[in-house]
Amino acid sequence: MSDALIIAHGSPADPLPQERWMQALAARVRMWLPDWRITGTTLALPGALEAAVARQPQALIYPFFMAEGFFTRRQLPKRLAGAGMAGPRQLPAFGHHPALPALLAQVVAAQPGTVLLAAHGSQVSRASATQTEALAETLRAATGRQILTGYVEEAPFLQEVARLDGPAFCLPLFATRAGHVAQDVPEALESAGFQGTLLPAIGEHPEAARLIAEALRAA
Repeated sequence: MSDALIIAHGSPADPLPQERWMQALAARVRMWLPDWRITGTTLALPGALEAAVARQPQALIYPFFMAEGFFTRRQLPKRLAGAGMAGPRQLPAFGHHPALPALLAQVVAAQPGTVLLAAHGSQVSRASATQTEALAETLRAATGRQILTGYVEEAPFLQEVARLDGPAFCLPLFATRAGHVAQDVPEALESAGFQGTLLPAIGEHPEAARLIAEALRAA
């Protein structure tokens, strides 16, 4: 039996709901990989990652993040080492899955109007914006639609880009429904007077579990 840990950032201010959500995601991934022992956890809930590593010290690590950046390249390996997992096998983040653009295109095709991709961004790292812009360009080529990008923590800020006329919808490029998706994104859209539809985070899509299972199986 193979082992895997699916790890998200979680919500430090309210860690339990996201911890439970990750456990539910792991259960959905196990439907695709019944011979695997798979655990979902977060960095935010104190002791959760350490307990998961103690139970599965040889597990394959799947970062449920949208970009390869500070948390996947520095913080996660540091936390894993502190939990006793030296030299873990860590796969690329969910946001870099080769099938993700096709899933995004599927979501876009089902909605009318301008596409507004909401993403995290950062004042100190280009990782989030670089991956978001790459996905946006791939979507433009695949769908021929108008694809805009707006960020929570860097320019162009979401509340500025979201001042749109005509049909539009916002697709959050986030792995989970943590604080940014639950609070920051809706507040930015409201501030902009955005009248379109706010979709769930792409990591909440039912197909996300299948993509994770594919990545684990191919590792």
